[in-house]
Amino acid sequence: MPKRSSTSKGSDINQLAADVVAAATGQSRKRRKNPAAVALGRRGGLVGGRARANALSPGERSEIAKRAARARWKGHK
Repeated sequence: MPKRSSTSKGSDINQLAADVVAAATGQSRKRRKNPAAVALGRRGGLVGGRARANALSPGERSEIAKRAARARWKGHK
C-alpha cells in the first residue's frame, strides 16, 4: 500500500485561490531573494568556519575530523 501524507497538497483554500489568481493574471508567485541578504549570509558562512577552526585546539580539530570520517564510512563495509 502506498504511503500517504497526513495532509493533502491542495488543502489550503487561500493558497489555491492565490494560485488561481496568479495563473489568470499571468503573474508568478515565486518569492525572489534579496541579493544583498544572500551575499551577507554567504559572507558570514565563509567567515564562520575559519573562525571556528582558529578557536579549536589541534586535538579538538582532530577529534572532530575522526568523528566525521566515522560518520561518512558508517554504512560502508
